[in-house]
Amino acid sequence: MIDALSLDPTVVAVILAMAAVTYATKAGGFWLLGRVDLTERAEAGIDVLPGAVVVAFVAPALAEGGVPEWVAAVATVAVARKTGNLLVSLAVGVAVVLAVRNVL
Repeated sequence: MIDALSLDPTVVAVILAMAAVTYATKAGGFWLLGRVDLTERAEAGIDVLPGAVVVAFVAPALAEGGVPEWVAAVATVAVARKTGNLLVSLAVGVAVVLAVRNVL
């Protein structure tokens, strides 16, 4: 019988390798950008990139979602505009979608 809490050394090695590659990619990007002079246009593009990534994740959920997802999206945007706090707005969005799903 396999113990549910035991770790396979191969799995641990793969997870550590993926973490190292992820860190190296991010650190390498920071290192490279620190040595390149960016144009204003390139800087503007990098500044809006996180928002574009969020939209890429949220848009399909809204396209396939129903009323709970749309109500939560509106609440999330409203809280984000009011507070400017990403963590609070995401928490509100999750809470609203769960609440509306339980009501409907």
